[in-house]
Amino acid sequence: CAQGVGVGAYRTDEGKPYYFPVVKRAEEIILADPTQNKEYLPIDGLPKFKELAPKFLFGEDHPVIVEKRVCTVQSLSGTGALRLGADFIHKFIPNCKIFLPNPTWGNHNAIFGEVGLEMHKYRWYKAETCALDFEGLKEDLLNAPEGSVFLFHTCAHNPTGVDPTHEQWDEISELCKKKNHIVLFDAAYLGYCSGSVDNDAYAFRKFVKDGHKVGLTLSFSKNFGLYGERAGMVSIITGNPKERENVVEQLKIGARALWSCPPIYGARIVTTILKDPI
Repeated sequence: CAQGVGVGAYRTDEGKPYYFPVVKRAEEIILADPTQNKEYLPIDGLPKFKELAPKFLFGEDHPVIVEKRVCTVQSLSGTGALRLGADFIHKFIPNCKIFLPNPTWGNHNAIFGEVGLEMHKYRWYKAETCALDFEGLKEDLLNAPEGSVFLFHTCAHNPTGVDPTHEQWDEISELCKKKNHIVLFDAAYLGYCSGSVDNDAYAFRKFVKDGHKVGLTLSFSKNFGLYGERAGMVSIITGNPKERENVVEQLKIGARALWSCPPIYGARIVTTILKDPI
């Protein structure tokens, strides 16, 4: 087989990045379109990308899509989405504590620490059993101050690869609801983990269904093989369309200070694939 799995990336037998045929086909379509240019994007990103990416996350007819409650801003892949989300949390949830899994992706500590958030750890991995420390996790959820921010890996937890079952996610959702915690999901491997977007999206879709305050950061680097294109997004579920517009404006203020306008080419590739099964 020409494709193998390395550290967070598809690789060929020669150790080179795997270039998905669907991405090649999308680029052919883009290059054949005489209307394309290299103009700056709006601060919040390519409009069609912002329309289609949330549908990839939730499904075409999900209530938050139909009710226009998903606030979406294009970002510099998952890292940029996390940093923009961190700035938003620091600005609008003053003095909050953010809880990260122990262990977690190394850059999480740098991103949230850089903006001045007070960071804490919650139990995730039990080395003795090489499995989820579910009882420790539940205890830490209940002991955290009410209204704390909890970061969860949506799937393919990095670096352990240990994920809760759907039934465990249901229980985690219930406990977070009980403590009124705010939840931020990091979706770096959506569809890449199990091969099914619906399966990998279970956790955050469940939390949204249960009525949580949910933010989500999404990277297209792994699942589309677009490592160098930096295509990603940050989404926040709001209460109504008016609130969504207010949140978008605040995220745009943050994005303007961080990168001004996001890159166009990766977003075009993603959009071309999502709007057409090719």
